[in-house]
Amino acid sequence: MNGRIHPGINLRAGDQQPTTEGVMFGFWVFMMSDAVLFALLFAVYASLSGNTADGPDARQVFKLAPAALETGTLLLSSFTFGLASLAMKYRQSMAWLQGMLAATLGLGVIFLGLEIHDFMDMARQGALPQVSGFLSAFFALVPTHFLHVAFGCVWIVVVMLQLRVFGLTHTTRTRLLRLGLFWHFLDIVWVMLFSFVFLRGLL
Repeated sequence: MNGRIHPGINLRAGDQQPTTEGVMFGFWVFMMSDAVLFALLFAVYASLSGNTADGPDARQVFKLAPAALETGTLLLSSFTFGLASLAMKYRQSMAWLQGMLAATLGLGVIFLGLEIHDFMDMARQGALPQVSGFLSAFFALVPTHFLHVAFGCVWIVVVMLQLRVFGLTHTTRTRLLRLGLFWHFLDIVWVMLFSFVFLRGLL
């Protein structure tokens, strides 16, 4: 029955409460609305990426090495969150679970720091949102993902505090599950950003 409700995830038989279904459904609605938001921003970027208005273009402002480093950092954070999920599923120690969440948080903060450095570097080159349609679309798309990661980092801190206070209960397990879905979703969006925005722009 547990597999019927949430196949492949880490809830237990005791988590099959009516409220779980409603909460998970609402969360998936939120995730789908977020996916629509990013799809619209990607479409806007695709339509405006060639409108540079004599300002800097993608080849002048994008750098492959920092973008690749940010990609590796975020993918590694997804791996550490996966280890945290396994710790929850197989009832490993709370210290290991908290440690993996702390590692995920640290990698998320590093990613944010690298992105801030990139934005400041672009600003020093005069690549600001008001310069062209290309840069306006870029600063609408990439910082939106940045804000999502920042929110995810705050969410990790909140869940870590709840685990410390309440332990691994039904409520904290389902919250950790939703956080994991959100975090992996951000990784998928970033891989699309890296491929569609940075790699395509540098070709």
